[in-house]
Amino acid sequence: MTTTEVPGTGTPPRTAGAGRSAAPRRRWGSLAWHFGALAILAVLLYPVGWLVAASFKPSPSILGSLHLLPTEPTVANYQRAADGLAGIGVLRFFGNSALLAGLSVAGTVASSALAGYAFARLRFRGRGTMFVLMISTLLLPFHVLIIPQYAVFQRLDLVDTYLPLLVGKFLAGEAFFVFLMVQFMRTIPAELDESARIDGAGHWATFWHIVLPLSRPALVTTAIFTFIWTWNDFFGPLIYLSTPEKYPLPLALQLYIDQTTVSDYGALMAMSMLALVPVILFFLFFQRFLVQGVATSGLKG
Repeated sequence: MTTTEVPGTGTPPRTAGAGRSAAPRRRWGSLAWHFGALAILAVLLYPVGWLVAASFKPSPSILGSLHLLPTEPTVANYQRAADGLAGIGVLRFFGNSALLAGLSVAGTVASSALAGYAFARLRFRGRGTMFVLMISTLLLPFHVLIIPQYAVFQRLDLVDTYLPLLVGKFLAGEAFFVFLMVQFMRTIPAELDESARIDGAGHWATFWHIVLPLSRPALVTTAIFTFIWTWNDFFGPLIYLSTPEKYPLPLALQLYIDQTTVSDYGALMAMSMLALVPVILFFLFFQRFLVQGVATSGLKG
C-alpha cells in the first residue's frame, strides 16, 4: 500500500488503497438500494398485476386458484363487460363517469382559481379570518357533513340527480385546492399586477391575462387530482343516486356482485381494468405539470 501527499498544500498523506477499497463499498450500497427499491415497487405493483391477470381468468378460478398467471386465458370477461348489465351498456356508465369528472374538473379549477386569486392578490377586510376558516374546513371529516347535506338536497328535491355531486365543485368547496392556488399565486411577482394596473387593467383582466396563464402548473395539478378523485368516487354516488342508468363506473361495478345469485367476478375484473385506463392516460399526459405544481405550491413570493 502506498501513500501520496499533495505537494505545497500541507494536506496529510493520502492512502492510495483506501480509495480503491471504498469504491466497491459504494457499488454494493448502490446495488442494495436499487434492489430494495425494486422490491418495494414489486409489492406496490402486485395488486395491479393480480388484477390484470385475474381479468383474463375464468370466473371460478379467480378466487379458487392460487396461481397469479391464468392457466386458461380468456377474453370472455371483456366481452361480457362490454355488453353491460341490467340492460345498460358499458358506454352509458363510462359516459356518466366522464360527465361527472369533466364537470367536476371544470367547476373545481374555475372556482378554486377565482377564490385563490382573491386570497392571494386582493386586500379586503376580514381576508385573514376568512382564509383561516376556509383552511379549518379541512379538519372536518366528510362523514360529519353527510346527513346535513343530504337533508338539504332532499328538501330541494335534488336527490337522484348529479347536482349534489357538482354544486360544491362550482362554489370553491374544495379547500385543499383553494389553498394550493393561493400558495402558487403568491409566488407570482406582485410587480406584474402593478404593471397591469398602470396599463389600465382591472382585477379581471389581471387575473385572466397574467395570473391565470402563469398558474398553469397549479391548474393542471388541481385538474388531475379532481379527475382521479371524482372518477374513483364511490361513496358520493352511492348516497345520492338510486337509478342504475345514472350510475358512474365505481357504482356500476358493485352490480356484478350479487349475494343471492352467482357473481360474475370475471366481468368485474375486466370492467375494473377498463375503468383504470382513463385515469392512467390522464395522469401520464399531465404528470410533468403535476410535479411542477406540487413542487412550487409550498413557496411564498
